[in-house]
Amino acid sequence: MVVLLLVIAPDAFADPPVDQTQPFTVNPVADGVLTVAGAGFSGILGLILSTGEIQATPPGPTSNLLSIDRGAVTQTFSKSAGTISDAILWSAVGFAALDPILSGFRDGWDAALVDAVMYAESLSLTETLTDITKIAVRRPRPLDYKNCELDTTTCQQPTDSVLSFWSGHAATVANVSATATYIAFVRAPHSPRPWITLAAGILLTSFVSYERVRSGEHFPTDVMAGALAGGAIGVLVPHSHRNQGQPPPVWVGVAPVNGGASLSLQGLF
Repeated sequence: MVVLLLVIAPDAFADPPVDQTQPFTVNPVADGVLTVAGAGFSGILGLILSTGEIQATPPGPTSNLLSIDRGAVTQTFSKSAGTISDAILWSAVGFAALDPILSGFRDGWDAALVDAVMYAESLSLTETLTDITKIAVRRPRPLDYKNCELDTTTCQQPTDSVLSFWSGHAATVANVSATATYIAFVRAPHSPRPWITLAAGILLTSFVSYERVRSGEHFPTDVMAGALAGGAIGVLVPHSHRNQGQPPPVWVGVAPVNGGASLSLQGLF
């Protein structure tokens, strides 16, 4: 019989020392687990979905759709819109890989490492939550409504045809945009960089969302929900990595006054 003993030092999982000169910090254990587990889960689920094991259900009548979504079914689908949206998606992913390198030149290579971890974690969580939602909701795509409009009782579609909600393209582009904007506001608050990043991110997210609807892959509510979810994760991940020794750029204050309370919003821009 072989007995294995695992000895763990009391501080093995303690937070690493904080560099007070950096606005962001990372924890190798927590961030590594979240990133690797998220990417692994998303990859495995993608493989399962590609097998056709999960059967698609035919869509119901278009009268069940929200009024904002009905036009996505009756429109003329654009064949080029899917290609354009794919190009925007991969451009956003490419920027997520490039931006940490630029941070290395501007703020030092420790900043590059921290930014790379935040982008990877943010994208990993976004893809995981997107895949979980898609498989849980199983909403037919607008294309599926068009393909099955003649006979919904015998219509057989691939698994991907019921993965409309929410849009992964919109979620990913919004996620990268939000992460890049948060990092820019913290690292260069007094320069045009954060505002340019914010404007570019909003435009790209809006454009990729429009193209996904035009291609017949998603409803308007799909891209809205995807953009909201991706943007929220893109803000929360870098915010959770803020160095607590650094003052936040925006803060809310509450103070009691006679007969009630006062609420104040202050910030450094």
